[in-house]
Amino acid sequence: MSSKVYINKVEKFLPNNPVSNDEMEDILGKINHTPSKSRRLILRNNRIQTRYYALDNQQKITHNNAELTALAINKLVADDFSLNDIDILSCGTSTPDVLLPSHAAMVHGLLKNKSVELNSSSGVCCSGMNALKYGFLAIKAETANNAVCTGSERVSTWMMANKFEAEITNLEALEEQPILAFKKDFLRWMLSDGAGAMLLENQPKGSLPIEILWMENYSYAHELETCMYAGGEKMEDGSIKAWSEFSTDEWKNESVFSLKQDVKILDEFILKKGVESMGDAMKKYQISPENITYFLPHISSVFFKDKLYNEFKHAGLEIAKDKWFINLPKVGNVGAASIYLMLEELYHSNKLKSGDTIMLSVPESGRFSYAYAFLKVV
Repeated sequence: MSSKVYINKVEKFLPNNPVSNDEMEDILGKINHTPSKSRRLILRNNRIQTRYYALDNQQKITHNNAELTALAINKLVADDFSLNDIDILSCGTSTPDVLLPSHAAMVHGLLKNKSVELNSSSGVCCSGMNALKYGFLAIKAETANNAVCTGSERVSTWMMANKFEAEITNLEALEEQPILAFKKDFLRWMLSDGAGAMLLENQPKGSLPIEILWMENYSYAHELETCMYAGGEKMEDGSIKAWSEFSTDEWKNESVFSLKQDVKILDEFILKKGVESMGDAMKKYQISPENITYFLPHISSVFFKDKLYNEFKHAGLEIAKDKWFINLPKVGNVGAASIYLMLEELYHSNKLKSGDTIMLSVPESGRFSYAYAFLKVV
C-alpha cells in the first residue's frame, strides 16, 4: 500500500530588491567597459521586467546558494512544523556553491537541526523537479512521513563582468574583437537568483493542502546533443570537452566555467520535445487539457509562450490561455527554483479552491529533459 502525498506549505526567498532592466548592467558590470550590444534585444524578447540578485549595488555578494535555500526552508517553520521534524531534505540546483560536498549537505549544515536523509539533484531546471520527485516517491513508498524539497539558484556571480576579464584580455592579445560570444552574453540577461521550498507530508494539513497525483520525467539525451552547459567547451562534433581536460590558463582565457547555450539547437527542439513529452505523459495518465484548471509552464522567455501554445494546439493538446499562470516578467528565470516560485505565488493568491488541478511543466535545455507533475487541491 502506498501513501498519498500532499504539498502542505510552499514558500520562497528572493534576495534584496527587484532589479530593473536599466539597473542590470550596473550590478553585473560592463565587459570591457562597454555596454552589451545584445542586452536590449534579449530583454525585448524575454519580456522580463525585474529579477533578483544576491548582490548589492556595489557588486558585493549578499547570499550564497545554500543560504538562499535555508532562508526559504525556514519560512516553512510554524507551530505545527519545526526544522527538527524534517525526515528528508531534498535540494535541487544548477548552481551549487561548491563541487563537493553536495548542495543539500551545505544547506543542512546551515539548518543545524538534526540528522536527516539528504538528496541532492543536479542538472539544470529539472533539478528542482527531481528534488520534488525524490520526496514524493519516498513518502509514497512509506519510507518517510515528510520531505522538504527545494529548488534554488545563485547565478548572478557567474555572470559578473569580472568573470570574463581574462577572456577579453586574451582576445585583445590575439588581436581579435574583444566581444563576449553571444552564447555566453545571451544568458547574462536571462537568469536570476532565488529559492523556493515545499513541505510534503503523508497527511493533508493546513488551509490549502495539494495532493501530488503523479510525476513523470523524460530525457532526449540519447538523440540530441548538448545545448546548455558550463564547466566545459563544445567541440565541432557536438561532444563536450570537460573542464578537467583544460589547463588552468584556459579556464580563465576561455571562460570555461561560464554558462553557455547553443541557441540554434534550443529553438529547433525545446518546444517540439516539450509537446511530445507532455503529450506522452497526459496519454499515460489519461488526462486531457479540459482536466487542467491551471497550467504552470516554466519558460525561459515570454517569446516562447505563444509558440508553445500554438505547438500544443497543432498537436491537439490546446490549453486555453486563461489557464496559464506565469510570473517570469516579475521574478525572472530562476532555473530550478522557477516552478517553486510559480506554485508559491498561485498558492498564496487566494485563487485556488478544492477540486482545482494544476499541471507543472518544466523543460531544461541542458540536453533536453522534461519533468511534469499533476496536482489537485484537496
